[in-house]
Amino acid sequence: MSEIKLVFSNYKYVALSLAIFVGLLFPLLLISEYIFLEPYFIAHVNSGTELGLALIVIMVGLAGLVLPMNIYRIKMLQTSKKKMSGGVLGSMIGSAAGACGCGPVGFAVFSTFGSLGATASAFLTNYEIPIRITAIAILTLTLYTTSKSIQKECQINLKNQNE
Repeated sequence: MSEIKLVFSNYKYVALSLAIFVGLLFPLLLISEYIFLEPYFIAHVNSGTELGLALIVIMVGLAGLVLPMNIYRIKMLQTSKKKMSGGVLGSMIGSAAGACGCGPVGFAVFSTFGSLGATASAFLTNYEIPIRITAIAILTLTLYTTSKSIQKECQINLKNQNE
């Protein structure tokens, strides 16, 4: 994908991508109970939760690719706000869908809503893996459409510069 090379040839976008990756990965691992801070810092993967961990890392990696590419695209298309809203919206939906892990924070929030909270908590606990797979699918689709958009817009910009 030459579009990815084009975007990440600028070190600002590489730094932004790494910041997004770390900024999303640490809280998601903390919420999903793969990292513990008390009584001391420890990382632990229970048997049978390896798939959940892998899905979190894939999802955060895709978000780290997609968001800087969309920022690059926004800078290229500063005049057309309607064209650029879809990619950013897809990135946010994908990240939010994967961030709804059911750690202690989710149970505390849902418990305040009584039986409705218990139902939501049970739903998210039972369907955590499919929700993350859906988030990865959304982010993959967003990556594809953003790449195609950048490819098309770069050709248009190059044609305009040659004329």
